[in-house]
Amino acid sequence: MLKTVIVMLIAITAGAIGDIFLTQGMKSAGDISLMGLRQIIDTVLKALTNWRLILGTALQAVYFGLWLAVLSWEDLSVALPLQALSYLVVAFLAQWYLGENVGGMRWAGICLICVGVALVTRSSGN
Repeated sequence: MLKTVIVMLIAITAGAIGDIFLTQGMKSAGDISLMGLRQIIDTVLKALTNWRLILGTALQAVYFGLWLAVLSWEDLSVALPLQALSYLVVAFLAQWYLGENVGGMRWAGICLICVGVALVTRSSGN
C-alpha cells in the first residue's frame, strides 16, 4: 500500500503542476469561446509551440503513465479514490501560484473529500 500512496502522490503532483501550466498556457491564448473558427485554428497552431502547454502536456503524460502503473498492481476501488487527493494539491497550487481565491467552503469540501480518501485507504487492509 505504501508503494501505491507514494506513486500516486508523485503522479498527482505531476498532474497538478501540469494543470497549472496548461491553465497558464490557455489563459495566455485567450478565451476560445469568444473566438471564431479561424481564430481557434490560429490559437491551436500557436499552442503547438507554447512552452507552458508543451510542459503541461508532458507532465500530464507522466501522470497518466504512473496511473497506469498503479492500476497494474492496485485495486481500482483503492486507487481511484486516491486520485481525489489531486483536489487538495490543485487547490493549493491554484491559490498559491495562480492567485485564485479558494474560499473556506471550497477548502471544507476538499477536506471532506480527503477524509473519505483516508477512510477508503484504511479499509484496503481488511
